[in-house]
Amino acid sequence: MEAIVNTHVPPTDEASRAVGQLPPDHPPVKIQKIGVLLVNLGTPDGTDYTSMRRYLKEFLTDRRVIEWSRLFWYPILFGIVLNTRPGRVGKAYATIWNNDLDESYLRTYTRNQADKLGQALAEHPSIMVDWAMRYGQPSIPDKIKALKDAGCDKIVLFPLYPQYAAATTATVNDKAFQSLMKMRWQPALRTVPPYHDDPVYIDAIAQSIETHLAGLDWEPEIVLTSFHGIPQSYFLKGDPYHCQCLKTARLVRERLGWPAERLMPTFQSRFGPEEWLQPYTDKTVEKLAKDGVRRIAVINPGFVSDCLETLEEIAVEAGEIFLHNGGEHFTHIPCLNDSEPGMKVIEAVVRRELQGWI
Repeated sequence: MEAIVNTHVPPTDEASRAVGQLPPDHPPVKIQKIGVLLVNLGTPDGTDYTSMRRYLKEFLTDRRVIEWSRLFWYPILFGIVLNTRPGRVGKAYATIWNNDLDESYLRTYTRNQADKLGQALAEHPSIMVDWAMRYGQPSIPDKIKALKDAGCDKIVLFPLYPQYAAATTATVNDKAFQSLMKMRWQPALRTVPPYHDDPVYIDAIAQSIETHLAGLDWEPEIVLTSFHGIPQSYFLKGDPYHCQCLKTARLVRERLGWPAERLMPTFQSRFGPEEWLQPYTDKTVEKLAKDGVRRIAVINPGFVSDCLETLEEIAVEAGEIFLHNGGEHFTHIPCLNDSEPGMKVIEAVVRRELQGWI
């Protein structure tokens, strides 16, 4: 099992005591361990057409992601999108691929986060830490089954999204509960709530901005906090994502002690003909440059790990837009990834959710 930490089982018969005296022919019982499962969005297995198509198909057939009628969406998806988009997206992934490990950086960072969290919780030998992806491999059902088979009768499920959205947090929870529906003996499951206003998280984002800007020989006039967008219709149906993103941006700005005009929230990665949350990051970057702003920085507080949307869409594409339209200095502030401040956030959230179990 990948990235499992703290797999030592104390030499006691805790399981027998928990279930009572077992007859000689009783099936083997493993319990009294606690699983922590970190879950990120997902990643293709490779940058080739087949891998990208498989990944995009799983992602774009999720009813939480695309809420359009299947009668309308599937002809577009299978007739156009899955025939044209895999090649284009694969080329984009190839520009930011971790060639040393032949995998996406999202996979690398998520694995590292699980490893480091396991080390941080080493004083609790009953805890097992693992990781999964909502789309692609390793899958949520496979990892929940592996944790259950290893003796975890309690599992903390951690969707790695600071701000809640139905298309991110909810679909992770959906997949986990669907896997439990197939189990006769289900583990108890706790889902981690959004932590968009957690002081540890806000401080970590603010620190990352301060640290990055201190290393520049120029000072940005404006810092954009670019969050992944969602369709405006999802917000109007009651999704709290927009409000939580704006609160995160406000709290970070207040922690930095900046005026409102110095830090600006925007939204990126729109897809399809619908109106999405605004202001759009790419349009804002272009307008700032045309309006005479010469120095900007962009950070992605809604992404726990750097990925295609941060390394290619922001660090490369947004930078090119800004410089092409008259800007002079552009910098992308990396995600927290598996850095010390980033791990402090993950550990603080997990320790809070483990209360009563350890």
